[in-house]
Formats: sequence, C-alpha cells, structure tokens
Amino acid sequence: MTDEHPTTAATTSSSLDPDTAGNDDKGRHGNASQRIADGLRASILSGELPAGSRIRQEEIAARYGASRIPVRGALRILESDGLVRLVANSGAWVARFTRAECEEFYQIRERIEPLLLRMSLPCLTAENLDRMDELAEQMARADRVEHFLRLDREFHALSYDGARTVVLQEIVQRMWNMTHHYRSMFTQVFLEQGSQIVHDEHRMLVRALREGDAEQAELVLCGHIRRTRLQLARHPEMFDAWPSASG
Repeated sequence: MTDEHPTTAATTSSSLDPDTAGNDDKGRHGNASQRIADGLRASILSGELPAGSRIRQEEIAARYGASRIPVRGALRILESDGLVRLVANSGAWVARFTRAECEEFYQIRERIEPLLLRMSLPCLTAENLDRMDELAEQMARADRVEHFLRLDREFHALSYDGARTVVLQEIVQRMWNMTHHYRSMFTQVFLEQGSQIVHDEHRMLVRALREGDAEQAELVLCGHIRRTRLQLARHPEMFDAWPSASG
C-alpha cells in the first residue's frame, strides 16, 4: 500500500475539521499502539516477559515514551493475539493457562494444523522446502531454547506458506501464540534429554511434502503436535495457579 500525500489545502482544511482532526489523532494513536504491541510481543515471545507476569501500563508508557491511550490499544491487540489477558478493574497479565486449557489448545492444533498443511501443500515451492531442510538441520544442532524456537517457528510457518485461507491461518497463529510458553518448556525438556524424535519428525515432514503426500504429511504433523501435548501432561508443575489480581 502506498502512502498518500495530501495537498496543503487539504491539510489546512483537516486541521480545522474536528471530525477529521479526531481521525488524525486515532491514526497517530493507532500507529503508536501497533509499535508498542510489536515491542511487547517480542518481549513476550522471547521470554523477557514470562507467562503470568503483570504488565503495568505506566511502566510500558514510560518505556515507549507514550501516553496510556496507545498502551491500552496495544494491550487490546495483544489480547486478540492470545498473548495478554485483560482483567476488568484490575490490569493486564501475560497470558497463562491451566493444564486443561492448554490440553484443549493442543487438541485444536492437532486437528486444524494438518488441514492448513494440506491446503498449503499444492503451492509450496522448491525454495520453501529447501529452506525447511536447512532449518531442520539447524534445529538438530541447536542447543539453546530461544534459538530452537525461532527456527521451529520459521520452519512451520514456511510449511503453511502456500495456504490461502479466510480465517484458518489467523486461528493457527493465535494458537501458536497462546501455546508459546508451553512449547518453550517442552523444548527445554527434550534438549536436556537429547531426544532425536522431534528432529526426525521435521525431516519426515519435509520428505512427505516433497513427495506431495498430503496424507503422510498430516499424520506426521498431528503426531508432532500430540507429542508436545503428552509431554506437557507429564509435567503438571508447569501449570501453576493464575496469579491474583493484586500480584
């Protein structure tokens, strides 16, 4: 989308029109909200802001040199992303979920991500698949959780790159955001154990996609997601109680 440059006359007129001036304010706040949301999203996904931590609006406003209006807008964006929980008359927290909630999210992922993969397969390019092969090998050598998760996210995003959907990609993106901290915990466990099965599944997925075998690709992906769900179920200590509103 290209930027439009209004004429001087139009600019002068808009500055005198309270309705238009209000729209300009909304636009400025909207841009600031998106900037703050992008920064907070990066902090959440990197683990700088861990699950369950409180987000104080005044601290965020000071950090980004903004008023509370765009900060509230940013928090609403992140709430729609599944990364933040807003509690009326209380505040905002980095989203944290119970064991039952996380179990449900993973069961949803097991069903919808194979469908997205099937929709993507016909339009995946050789470049997509070559890059996925590279990422699979890099993940096999990764020894840091943050590094592995960054590679893993790119790997799976590429596998869905060919899909053209109305809502499915958006839903999958939200599910990934909501389960990010729990994937991080799972990754820590399997890196410590030196498990190879996850890496084998990545390679098997690329092979099935190269062969155009949608059925096999779906089976591999479903099992791949289920493995994380079952591993998390073995570690109930990861699902501490949601912090109180006064926390």
